[in-house]
Amino acid sequence: MSPKELWLASMRMQPVERLPFWPKLDAAYPRAQCAPFDQMSIDEIHDWIGSDKHMGVGSCLRERRRHTSVDTERSNGLLTTVYRTTHGDLRLVQRFDPGSQSWHPVQFPVRSAQDIDLMIELYSDCVAYVDEEALERNRAIAEQIGDTAVTATTVGESPLMYWVEWLAGVENAHYLLADHTERVEELFTLIHQSLVQKTRLVVETSPADLIYFSENTSTTLISPEQYRRYCYPHISDYASLARDADRLMVLHMCGHLKDVLQDLSRLPVAGFEAFTSPTLGNTTLLDGRRSCPDKCLVGGTNATLWTKSAHTIIAQIERDLGELPHHRGTVVTSAGVMTPLCNPQTIREVCDWVKGYTARM
Repeated sequence: MSPKELWLASMRMQPVERLPFWPKLDAAYPRAQCAPFDQMSIDEIHDWIGSDKHMGVGSCLRERRRHTSVDTERSNGLLTTVYRTTHGDLRLVQRFDPGSQSWHPVQFPVRSAQDIDLMIELYSDCVAYVDEEALERNRAIAEQIGDTAVTATTVGESPLMYWVEWLAGVENAHYLLADHTERVEELFTLIHQSLVQKTRLVVETSPADLIYFSENTSTTLISPEQYRRYCYPHISDYASLARDADRLMVLHMCGHLKDVLQDLSRLPVAGFEAFTSPTLGNTTLLDGRRSCPDKCLVGGTNATLWTKSAHTIIAQIERDLGELPHHRGTVVTSAGVMTPLCNPQTIREVCDWVKGYTARM
């Protein structure tokens, strides 16, 4: 079976000839390695390891506004997103971190009740559409990738998690939600409507095999009750659109999930990606399989485990796989992003072991 076939069969809970393996490498990984890997692309390192690759094809969506705008400005190591409305502007400021090769928010756009109103105005003025040129580029990328990898695209993040992570920040998000519930919920409704529209467009047009929502769900950020009140109904709507079109929707959830597993089991999604084991996460593969028998689990490890020797990593994966009633719907990955502390030689040794593991289908 090709990497794409392994991934898709696993997503559909079908038997596979061996377990797929994918270390999640990002831009920070090559630069932290010794030669020759520091001069190799991520794709080249994957090929050297023998990964069953998972590759993005980009987004084909754009947003159109009549009275508001969203602009970005970059200077002095800062990336500023300016949300312009007729009643004032809001700013999201991110700082680049060289170590992780990523941007991190240092100032959130919503800091007061008045800011909520400006964000409501912004989302009231937003209409999504398909950029045909971008769609053609996505199709060309997917065709070039072929069977060498499963392909993915991301729609967005459901309103509560987006509010916490990008609009208000963890602490202020909860204060504002408690003190101005109706206004924040009005904003959630508008964000949700936008995401429903975007999901419908992606489901109808994207060439990607997998359609993602980057939820980053964790009960360290929101409560199980909040998940049930906000995230569950919203994600149910997006996932239903994908299911009805026979498309595979996956939720990226890299945090603590044990207290919401029963809720997750009822979502009409194909799988959960970045399913993280203890001690960094709090859900083992067995926890996931018992609670969510029809969902593909993509992960099963954690970054701390990957700082240890190949022998130790393999022993833990073997124990965790051995507890399962079967291995359908299991993709072994680094769960979250692979730590640069784990060298490619170690990853390849684990990869070879996973590929040789006798899976029970």
